[in-house]
Amino acid sequence: MTTTTAEASGTFKLGGELLVHRLGFGAMRITGAGIWGEPQDRAEALRVLHRLPELGINFIDTADAYGPFVSEDLIREALHPYTGMVVATKGGNTRQGPDRWAAVGRPEYLRQCVLMSLRRLGVEQIALWQLHRIDPHTDRTAQFQVIAEMQREGLIRHVGLSEVSVEEIQAARQYFPVVSVQNLYNLVYRHSEAVLDFCEQENIAFIPWFPLAAGSLAQPGGRLSDLAARLHATPSQVALAWVLKRSPVMLPIPGTSRVQHLEENTAAATLDLSDDDFHTLDALGKTEWNRRQGST
Repeated sequence: MTTTTAEASGTFKLGGELLVHRLGFGAMRITGAGIWGEPQDRAEALRVLHRLPELGINFIDTADAYGPFVSEDLIREALHPYTGMVVATKGGNTRQGPDRWAAVGRPEYLRQCVLMSLRRLGVEQIALWQLHRIDPHTDRTAQFQVIAEMQREGLIRHVGLSEVSVEEIQAARQYFPVVSVQNLYNLVYRHSEAVLDFCEQENIAFIPWFPLAAGSLAQPGGRLSDLAARLHATPSQVALAWVLKRSPVMLPIPGTSRVQHLEENTAAATLDLSDDDFHTLDALGKTEWNRRQGST
């Protein structure tokens, strides 16, 4: 399969105005092990970022907790002033070490998150700022209110949420328009089907994280690997193509710290799954998801 550009994935208007190609880039993996500290190969991480506009990827998702701060710093070093690109970031998740995360939603902390991301990214307004997690130990109304205040002040252009239910989206919309939702979702992880359907109904961007996963379906000799061989693709590329076909509001953000892997992911945008192939994979994915649910 030849390398292509993300233009083949189609487009979506975030908030009805920010036009991006649907296949984006998640900038979590350009940090160190456990999403902590500097990347092992800093030069390669910068090459990945420099390659994004060449591949037509104009939507980047990051967070202040990635590193922490490392991902935002690298993005600014490589891509500022982000001509033709939308850089989304997140706040409200703190770090206590590698692979350790804790939500903090106190209003003064969320304001600090936004102000510091503005400084690190070198912008006067964040195009899309997402609440990384709703803090269960802080009144969610207080969290939503301070976000709405920062949007009115012009610090944030558009607001998104992460790892939320339909009820939480509806609650947040009492304070600000929700233009994106970022939940875990892939071929074999279907917990957010209802959220995705709601987002499609309301034309809210659904940003699936961990979109490449295919579970046991990717094993040699399985239907997914057979389909991948027929399409001259990898199982991960087919899984990503399925995600793109699942909904027009889907904006997958596969991440990597290697240029070769980035190019492989981008090439998935040209895979043309037939309706039969899509429905076959959909049924297999649901079966895998139900099997997992039954074993818990």
